[in-house]
Amino acid sequence: MTPVPPVLPAAFAARPQAARAPRALVAAGLACAVALLSACSSAPKREGPVAEVPAQAGKPGRSPVRGGGYYKDDGPGDDIPDNLDAIPDAEPRDEPLHRFANRPYHVMGQSFVPATELRPFRQRGHGSWYGRRFHGNPTSSGEPYDMYAMTAAHPTLPIPSYARVTNLANGRSVVVRVNDRGPFLRGRVIDLSYAAAHKLGYVNGGSAEVEVEQILPGEAPLVAMARPVPPLPARANEGLMPGSGPATGMKALAPLPVAQAPLPAPVASPPRAAGSAIALAPPECEEGPVCGAAGGFAPPVASASAGIFLQLGAFSSFANAEGFRDTVRSQASDLAERFELFADGERFRLHAGPYDTVEAARDAAERMGNVLKLKPFVVVR
Repeated sequence: MTPVPPVLPAAFAARPQAARAPRALVAAGLACAVALLSACSSAPKREGPVAEVPAQAGKPGRSPVRGGGYYKDDGPGDDIPDNLDAIPDAEPRDEPLHRFANRPYHVMGQSFVPATELRPFRQRGHGSWYGRRFHGNPTSSGEPYDMYAMTAAHPTLPIPSYARVTNLANGRSVVVRVNDRGPFLRGRVIDLSYAAAHKLGYVNGGSAEVEVEQILPGEAPLVAMARPVPPLPARANEGLMPGSGPATGMKALAPLPVAQAPLPAPVASPPRAAGSAIALAPPECEEGPVCGAAGGFAPPVASASAGIFLQLGAFSSFANAEGFRDTVRSQASDLAERFELFADGERFRLHAGPYDTVEAARDAAERMGNVLKLKPFVVVR
């Protein structure tokens, strides 16, 4: 009996015999495919990100990463200066805005419109930092990134400009110069240099809740003297990183003229009522008691009075502010007539004084800084 040939699929059977590939060629093709698959499967896999290092403008390749560690090739660097705490803050000065760095841009699916003029600005959110991976690379301003300088990246603040950044967990504050763009992860508001993040105490944590406040050059004396939040001594209840204490030296304040901060209006109410906040220009003082404790209880804070004082710290918690005041009283009671707590928005500020002159206040600030290991600021209110 003649064997019956097998039935082939129609698409294959319809092809002319001449068009069918010889078995040798088919076998060779299969061998190549297997080799390619084998090579792909043996290629090294990309490691997942391990720390949050948001992207900056001009460097869109940065990957979104998680907090609590360093990106695989980023980190503190191999040649860290001996005393990062001694690095001075950026000193605000008048500078022309960059010709190109303040144009609208689009990155990571988001559009940003940078400010093209200096104006009052305040923002809260998560701050992060970037380190050796970008050290020496051009920033959005064209300047090389220096992880040991007091600089920062912000999505929309003018370049260049200056900002005071405060770690809300411990009250530490620094002044930085904004010369780069980023971060672009939602919820992130600023990317600090390694040095600035170290001075705020969140290098090891990767990020922290911060407040960003723009410093206006025309008001630099007022802002530098009336709205500081100096570095604080390490205290267990403030959650500071071990080994990241505040600067022990003090830089002389700028010479006169002394800008006058608007006088907060005292509140005519029982002793527990609070003074009003010192506002940025244009001054917009708001009167009213502070309800910072449970059940609407207003912590006992002083009403504002005119004079020359030193500001020693600012806290979001009244209990922490009160504890710090008691510590200061016990260690430096001979350096000020009184130590007062003032409610300023959501913070409680500790003032010492009054002093007869700004020069006397500066002298007391230097002596108090040596005793308390912090950096007081003169406040003319």
